Amino acid sequence: MASTGCSSLPTEPRLIDARGLKCPLPVLKLEKMLDDLGTGSQLTVLATDPMAEIDIPLYCRQHGHQYTLAREDDVLRFEIVSA
Repeated sequence: MASTGCSSLPTEPRLIDARGLKCPLPVLKLEKMLDDLGTGSQLTVLATDPMAEIDIPLYCRQHGHQYTLAREDDVLRFEIVSA
């Protein structure tokens, strides 16, 4: 009988909606979720605090995570892949 393991299925990206939250809460929420995820996991963070544009990239660089940043009106959208 063939195995039907799900390990090859891509995981759905996770979302942190940090809109309206002030520093340091967006980074703290990011750190908590990344602690629970494995390497290569995808994560989206939405934030409106201008400090997130500095804090989240700094956190990602310090911990080796890859990220991209896009702006949608007043919302910062970070796409992160965990290291």
